[in-house]
Amino acid sequence: MLKLKSIRSLILGLAMVAAPAASQAGIFISVRFGPPVLPVYVQPVCPGDGYIWTPGYWAYSDLSGYYWVPGTWVLAPQPGYLWTPPYWGYAGGVYGFHPGYWGMHVGFYGGVNYGFGYGGVGFAGGMWSGGLFRYNTAYANVGGGIHNVYNRTVIVNNVTHVSYNGGPGGVNARPSGEEMAAEREHHIEATQAQTQHEHAAVANRQQWASQNHGSPAFAASARPGEFNHAGPTGHPAAAANHVTPAATHPQAQAAHSQAPSQPHAQPQAQTAHTQPQAQAHAQPQPQAHAEAKPGKSEGQKGGHPTEHEKK
Repeated sequence: MLKLKSIRSLILGLAMVAAPAASQAGIFISVRFGPPVLPVYVQPVCPGDGYIWTPGYWAYSDLSGYYWVPGTWVLAPQPGYLWTPPYWGYAGGVYGFHPGYWGMHVGFYGGVNYGFGYGGVGFAGGMWSGGLFRYNTAYANVGGGIHNVYNRTVIVNNVTHVSYNGGPGGVNARPSGEEMAAEREHHIEATQAQTQHEHAAVANRQQWASQNHGSPAFAASARPGEFNHAGPTGHPAAAANHVTPAATHPQAQAAHSQAPSQPHAQPQAQTAHTQPQAQAHAQPQPQAHAEAKPGKSEGQKGGHPTEHEKK
């Protein structure tokens, strides 16, 4: 047993050496096989002002294997802070998990396109202005109850649903200078509501990839912990405002379409932009699972200022 632990520690150490420098400090879990592709789903209507969309992601536990943590709207811990999503990165023969965090800028999240403004670089779903969060209706489903909005499209050349960085078939992306700088800013780790949301996900067997074959029963929720409604067909469905994930580091270019600001229409389950359903991802049993003691998410950072430029 002692020898096995030493081997796991060595694997994790090699992964941290090979991982992008901007994110080495966040590797707490490593697995020998990668997560399933990202499911496609409809974004729930934003429940109110101040909520920021945090995209769904595949997490891992020894009990469940990979499990889906639904995307959800979360109140920012303080004005001005944005969410950098977690991601899986391949290095040293294993897939390491890099936790998400809150910061003044959006940092590197592996180039993974989670959709809804998280196109692989930065965040285009909204921005802070004068202490209030303004929602970009090109990506945020705000319904008719929020009026602090604008509309600006960011073009992302992206066609896949790959959920991890590096390795066989992974997203080919490295942190930019701005993302490296974002890593050095002050951060706040996931809020209590987010942590409880993740715990609720792992406790629900319908969220386990080994049970749902890549199509979780609950792909998204209006608020953390609300596992009380499934997707339109019992599984994630395509959304009109879902931006497809990228196989290469997306070069986001603002297409300055200054359409009048108006509430975003409720996404339909089937549209002209329908995305393919996530394919069943056969999961082998993990051969090794190495853990390092979690630490505070201090010193991590956020994204691309050009995507948060005031309108």
